[in-house]
Amino acid sequence: MLNPKSRMDRIGVKPGMRVAVMGIADPKFSTELAEKGAVPVTALADLDLLFYAADDAGALARVDALVPMLAENGALWIVSRKGKAATVKDVEVMAAAKAHGLVDNKVVAFSPTLTSLRFTRRKVEVLPEGETSI
Repeated sequence: MLNPKSRMDRIGVKPGMRVAVMGIADPKFSTELAEKGAVPVTALADLDLLFYAADDAGALARVDALVPMLAENGALWIVSRKGKAATVKDVEVMAAAKAHGLVDNKVVAFSPTLTSLRFTRRKVEVLPEGETSI
């Protein structure tokens, strides 16, 4: 590729987005967020993007507390080790998020040693009164 997308482009960061980072020790990542124009917040509510490091069952068990922090169309990125260093499997990450009403919709290589999965709220289709969905 002559012009590969940046990490910020691959994960969908746009200027003005409200973002929070929890447990990810990557100073370059914070710099990239700032350069892209994301707005880091300390009030953990109405977030457009929440980046959360989860490398064990205890961290995955806390996903339920993260969902209320997201804006209606916000996304939770769960970042974990990949390859032989992985301590949780992708299916475990997906199961933890799905148990709290989230659906996975993207996977991005976060770094050479980390992977990230994006989760959003399940879209609920509202039907006119009297109609049913199959």
